[in-house]
Amino acid sequence: MKVAIGYHIQNGPWGGGNAFARSLRDALVARGDQVVSTLNEPDIDLILLTDPRGRSPQSSFNAGTILRYLLTTNANTVVVHRVNECDERKGTRNMNRLLRRANYAADHTVFIATWLKGLDVWRNESATSVILNGADADVFDDTCYRPWGGDEPLRLVTHHWGGNKLKGADVYEALDRMLNEPDWRGRVEFSYVGNIPAGVVLHNTRYVAPLSGMALAREISSHHVYLTGSVNEPAGMHHIEGALCGLPLLYRNSGALPEYCSGYGLGFDDVAGFKSALERMMIEYSCYREVMPSYKNTARRMCQGYLSLFDELVAKRTTIVASRQLWRDPWLVAHNQLPF
Repeated sequence: MKVAIGYHIQNGPWGGGNAFARSLRDALVARGDQVVSTLNEPDIDLILLTDPRGRSPQSSFNAGTILRYLLTTNANTVVVHRVNECDERKGTRNMNRLLRRANYAADHTVFIATWLKGLDVWRNESATSVILNGADADVFDDTCYRPWGGDEPLRLVTHHWGGNKLKGADVYEALDRMLNEPDWRGRVEFSYVGNIPAGVVLHNTRYVAPLSGMALAREISSHHVYLTGSVNEPAGMHHIEGALCGLPLLYRNSGALPEYCSGYGLGFDDVAGFKSALERMMIEYSCYREVMPSYKNTARRMCQGYLSLFDELVAKRTTIVASRQLWRDPWLVAHNQLPF
C-alpha cells in the first residue's frame, strides 16, 4: 500500500501532531508499506489529510490539492481526514470552517476524541471513527520513575509545545502563586517544560526549554504528578506522555481530557477546583500510582487502529469511490474553480 500523509515531519520537539505523523509513518514502513508526503505520484492508495490550512508550514497538501488529485490523476484513491483541531482550542474563528470545508474531500473521518464529533467541524457523515492518540511507549515508560514517598515536596510537571494561554496558563499561574504561600511552600514544586505563552510570568516555577524524545521522558520521570490545565483540548499528547512515564494525572475536566485521563488521576473544573484536587491527590497519591501501569494509550495501539482502518477502506475502495459526490466538471478543474 502507498500512503500519502499530509505532514512535513520535523526533527526535535515539535508538538503532538508531529509525534503522531512520525509514529504512523514508522508503523507503515515497518510492515512494508510506502509512505510519501506529496501527491506527485499517480499510484497512491490512500491519502491522509492532517491539516486543512494550505499555508501551514507543517502541512504538505490540503483538501483542494487532494480533490484535484482525485479528479485529474487517480479517482481510486481513498481519502481519510484526521480531525485534531477546533476553534475552541485556541479561541480562533476560522479553524472549524476550514475543517468543515476540507471534510468535503474525505471518504472517512477520524476524530482523535469523541468530544470533537459534537463540534461543527465536519460534513461528510457517511463514515467516521474515533482513534485515540498514543505516545511512544519505547520512549515514554516508567522505568526511571521514582514514586513519591510523602517525605519530600510533591513535584508537579507539565509540558507544552504550543504557547497558547488556553493550554492552561490560568492554572499554572495560580499554582505559581500558591508556591509562594506559607501553606504550600516546601510542600509542592512545579516545573514547566516547553513554550510559555506570551505575557505569562512564573516566578516560583522551574522552567525547562522544549525537549523531545528520551530527554523529555527523563525530565517528566523526575517528577511525581503530571498536571494539565488545557481548555477545550482536542486530545493532545502531553498528558499521555506523562501517564506512560508513570505519573498520576491532575487534569482539567474540559475537551477530550476526561476521555483520556479518567481513572488515572483527578479532574478539576477550574482554578478554584484545582487546589482541592491537588490536596486530594496528596492524600490519595498511592492509589492512583498503582493503576498507572495499566494506561493503554500507546503509539502502537493508535497506529494499529489506523492500519486496520486503512486496510479496510482500501479493500472497499470500489464501493467507496462509486458512492462519492465530488465535482467532476473538467472545466472547473482546468480553471481552478474547485471549492477550496
